[in-house]
Amino acid sequence: MTDKQVWLITGAARGMGVDIAKAALAAGHAVVATARNADTVTAALGQDENLLAVQLDVTNPGDANAAVQAAVERFGRIDVLVNNAGNFYAGFFEELSSEDFRAQVETNLFGPVNVTRAVLPVMRAQRSGLVVTVSSTAGISGLAFISAYAAAKFGVEGWMESLAPEVARFGIRTMLVEPGFFRTELLTNDSTTYAQPTIDDYAERTKEIVAAWKSMDGKQGGDPAKLAEAIVKLAALKEPPTRFAAGADAVQTFETKANTLLAQAQAHRDLSTSLAYDEA
Repeated sequence: MTDKQVWLITGAARGMGVDIAKAALAAGHAVVATARNADTVTAALGQDENLLAVQLDVTNPGDANAAVQAAVERFGRIDVLVNNAGNFYAGFFEELSSEDFRAQVETNLFGPVNVTRAVLPVMRAQRSGLVVTVSSTAGISGLAFISAYAAAKFGVEGWMESLAPEVARFGIRTMLVEPGFFRTELLTNDSTTYAQPTIDDYAERTKEIVAAWKSMDGKQGGDPAKLAEAIVKLAALKEPPTRFAAGADAVQTFETKANTLLAQAQAHRDLSTSLAYDEA
């Protein structure tokens, strides 16, 4: 890659996507910033000769192909893809409708799949590129009340981890970013869709969780501008990390999950290792 890269960023009209686009532009890169409505990108980021605002609904493969084509026509290449667009459906599993569960996976898993599928032929022809996918600590460790979100993010983790060795020989790298709690718009009413309470057994706990989350909104410890700058720095490395734990709480989640997995591996070790065929 040259020092000046071409970045394609999804979900770049609000939240963390705006910060990533600003950080990439500040570093001297060209940015193709996308959102469902291109005008909202311009409203958030303004005008810049190194900025191209493009309409992109990540659930629409046709939009993904058109955005990639627009990027190549304007800047000639794509060096860094940032799969950032997403949404958040919260609620106890039994109260999440099948439609909402599928919608969560459609946006947060198949969305980045669609965009990456459109970008990879360009990167493969270049024999270089970096696919950055913003996951979550919910992709490392599941929690109550976020089963749909965690399912999508766990899917992202497995997909990206499997994609990495497939494309490495073409000079393409992948990087998963797992943020903890950052002061973004994720917990606002505009970004979070709560399941409608329908089961009395969950009612009290639902009220407690929703109240706690709403009280946390705007007080999260992570600074999204600093995370954006970190992503730009990591993208400039010859060998970016395959995973980046974003935030002290993310590091703790990684360590706790690693220790839990080790403990689970050892818990029934004798039984686990006794399951081979007894060859005659």
